[in-house]
Amino acid sequence: MAKSPEEEHPVKTFGWAARDPSGHLSPFTFSRRVTGEEDVRFKVLYCGICHSDLHSIKSEWGSSNYPMVPGHEIVGEVTEVGSKVEKVKVGDKVGVGCMVGACHSCDSCANDLENYCPKLILTYNGIYYDGTITYGGYSDSMVANERYVVRIPDGMPLDSAAPLLCAGITVYSPLKYFGLGEPGKHIGIVGLGGLGHVAVKFAKALGSKVTVISTSPNKKAEALEHLGADSFLVSRDQDELQAAMGTFDGIIDTVSATHPIMPLLGLLKSHGKLIMVGAPYEPLEVPAFSLIIGRKTMAGSGIGGMKETQEMIDFAAKHNIKADIEVISMDYVNKAMERLEQADVRYRFVIDIGNTLAATKPSS
Repeated sequence: MAKSPEEEHPVKTFGWAARDPSGHLSPFTFSRRVTGEEDVRFKVLYCGICHSDLHSIKSEWGSSNYPMVPGHEIVGEVTEVGSKVEKVKVGDKVGVGCMVGACHSCDSCANDLENYCPKLILTYNGIYYDGTITYGGYSDSMVANERYVVRIPDGMPLDSAAPLLCAGITVYSPLKYFGLGEPGKHIGIVGLGGLGHVAVKFAKALGSKVTVISTSPNKKAEALEHLGADSFLVSRDQDELQAAMGTFDGIIDTVSATHPIMPLLGLLKSHGKLIMVGAPYEPLEVPAFSLIIGRKTMAGSGIGGMKETQEMIDFAAKHNIKADIEVISMDYVNKAMERLEQADVRYRFVIDIGNTLAATKPSS
């Protein structure tokens, strides 16, 4: 007979979980494993809310296991390390992003690309090596193998660093891999949300000329004055689109809603690259000639390996790149999910786990 989440492991843990596809989150007692010899245990202080959390708790991607403790933008302070742990010590500030395990024997793992391992283990709603379901960061503590733990540099604010563990690496990796984040390159960022706003910051810090491409003219001042973009293009304005045809070296598309792709391909120079990091539900329509004429590339990219994630965090600390956040209490999380569904956040919710989770614990 299967053990309950509270009895699976020895270390009692408290968090918030969704019980069904309604997505409603509520207090939940469960358990985590003891600290293994290569494990790092830490007290969770902050956890960002990613759009993936919303999709997952509502089973919109069809692969949800309940009860589900979401959260894969997790930061905190180390409380215990295993005997073989070398890269962090008790008291260090650390983070865990989207993954906590992989096979470590495939080509992807051998090339520090654990994110593309066929046996990738997700931080939550995954199946760990021992067969138990993984639980995320909407909880008071976390334990992970040190390979999947990121060191947060001294002086980096933990609350605004949390979203970089998903949103940050999701945009940093394609900027680097596809050679777009370089001086002299003109880059378009489609969508100015949780992903898009950090994409602008990373692309600028890497030396690119950056144009924000949005359906909303009212985001122009925000893009230019606050985020530092060089220009702004309204994608519904045919005159603006026509004037910008063939002027972009690359475009990072962060939009998760179904939207036309052909106009974006038209903005690219010959040999230009359109990189999808948003994930619309519906298939996208891409006429072959829009790629053939100009030898253009359309590709996808998903987060990054652990080596690159550490590189991204160190780069962000050096260049003072932070996510723009709204810090919330644990008991506000369901309201935050409603607002996230309406895109009513600038630009990422972060739960203050350290100061507000304990107050939601039911009295025994």
